[in-house]
Amino acid sequence: MLPLKRRALLAALPFATLGARAARAQQQKPLAFGTAAEGGSFMVYALAFVDAMRTVDPNLEIKGVSTKGTMENAPKLEAGELDIAMVSGEVAHELFDGVGRSPTKLKIVVAMYSTPGMFAVRADSRYRSISDLKGRPIVWNEKGSGIAIQASYMMSGLGLDLDKDFQPIYLTNRADGAAMVLDGRAVALWGGGLRWPGFIEMANSVPGVRFVVPNAEEIKTILAKHSFLRQVTTPAGLYRGQYDALKTVGTWSYILARDGLDDEVGYRIASDLYKIERAGSLSRLLVESTMKNTLASLPGTDVLQPGVMRFYKEKGLLP
Repeated sequence: MLPLKRRALLAALPFATLGARAARAQQQKPLAFGTAAEGGSFMVYALAFVDAMRTVDPNLEIKGVSTKGTMENAPKLEAGELDIAMVSGEVAHELFDGVGRSPTKLKIVVAMYSTPGMFAVRADSRYRSISDLKGRPIVWNEKGSGIAIQASYMMSGLGLDLDKDFQPIYLTNRADGAAMVLDGRAVALWGGGLRWPGFIEMANSVPGVRFVVPNAEEIKTILAKHSFLRQVTTPAGLYRGQYDALKTVGTWSYILARDGLDDEVGYRIASDLYKIERAGSLSRLLVESTMKNTLASLPGTDVLQPGVMRFYKEKGLLP
């Protein structure tokens, strides 16, 4: 994990340019990389991604653009204001399938990580199932955010509505979510990802944390209604006090590229990530960002960025 001052600096600045000045002659302009705001797993991942890329390719300049996350990244990519950006799996599904709109021309660069959807409650609370949480105040994070959209899909798979069947709390500052559960203003925090910051805060608190996930029958019901969702597992010991692996439902988040991104840039990013993977240098935050996981999570090879696709073909992973 990077020092707090550095993380805050990257989040606060409109951009952070990586790479040696001498490299500017080799790259016309830095890649504009849409990230997110502090308080979510996207920003943590973004910092790790940029650092890892710099270690193998210091001449590739990346400009980290702080955004509101998925719901700002997707339209900015389509408008050509960003070159690459992080987008949650639920939103990526809607983009590629053309839910309520025409299918997008954006392309996948790499799968970031699986996003297990879970509720976190105080360890000393009585809430142990989703049915226990009905009618209770739940923090869904920012309204319209990728993680709230994930919650909407999962709950609708059980015939539940975020606003009608629970007392919804939508945040303006994602970092407030854990505190609201810990001080009793809410009974549960919804989150996703393998190191969700709000979950870490709750796990490290005096009361501690307990996670609530759908049971086996609920998982089957959700997957039957939303086939793009996947059963995913949160490994044991990922959070303090979490001794068992937790099976739940989720999606894969992606780094997407704008339409028309230079194929050589896509090829270069894929090559750099391959070098990191082969060297065994994928950090805990990047460990799922592999070629195998990217291919396994694709809705179809036609959504793969052409330069990335060429690299995969050269490595014999695609015909």
